[in-house]
Amino acid sequence: MSGLNASVGYFVAAVTFVVSVRFLLKKWPRFSFISEFTSSFMLVACWLEVQTIVEVGEWAGGLGPDVTLTILFVVLLTHGIICGDASGNPTLAVQKFLKLEATTVTTLLDVAAQFIGAHLGLLAAKYYWSLELTDMHMIKNLMVSECSTSLLVSVVQGFFTEFACALVLHLIHLNLCRRSALIRVPLIAVLLTFLSHSAKGYTSAYMNPSLAYGLTFHCSGFTFAEYAVVYWLGSLTESLPRICYTPRRHVSECPRQTKQKRRNSESFFLKCKT
Repeated sequence: MSGLNASVGYFVAAVTFVVSVRFLLKKWPRFSFISEFTSSFMLVACWLEVQTIVEVGEWAGGLGPDVTLTILFVVLLTHGIICGDASGNPTLAVQKFLKLEATTVTTLLDVAAQFIGAHLGLLAAKYYWSLELTDMHMIKNLMVSECSTSLLVSVVQGFFTEFACALVLHLIHLNLCRRSALIRVPLIAVLLTFLSHSAKGYTSAYMNPSLAYGLTFHCSGFTFAEYAVVYWLGSLTESLPRICYTPRRHVSECPRQTKQKRRNSESFFLKCKT
């Protein structure tokens, strides 16, 4: 139980850091890409600790699968509440660019911030493990150099697993995007937890290139290119057909502006008729 208490303290520290940075960010709105950095940092740093509980805590600390799934759900729910629109997912940043909803500079800054946040989240988790505050973390610190990969199938099977999971996630997200955040955020957290648990024996369904980079790219078993094919191309390929058949709009035209233009044009034609 002491190991679980230490993990809760680690989660609280990570969340406190993210909330503090996002609060300071309000004074400098030009540096909005930092929100993507904090989002990716929190996701990787906390998910690595969840992996520790799964790999070590279930047999060393006596924690069952129900506990680990509950912790993962709480982490994803907290991430959705705090980070909001900052997904920490490079795939979504690239989608906005291909839809002409973001400029090249903005996209590059967002993607770079996401991967830097993921790398620093990995370093923060390793430093925390090196403190060896509990037996669980001492064992995890000994296992750092020989971590187990999340990709447990071939590259082709892994690619289609990430593709299928990303497709399911985006189809459900499209149906929830107009719902209230009180409904959307918990349901997305439940869905992500379910997909991660269901694909545990395949790829763990990260559906996030920076998250996969922080969690499994440093583990032996596959090359960097093979990991990239599964976790980067798998989620990005799923979005390409949808982008091709989605009507594009200029980056400066947000949905509110588009609606306002329609109203102005309608009122103009009404005046002409009268």
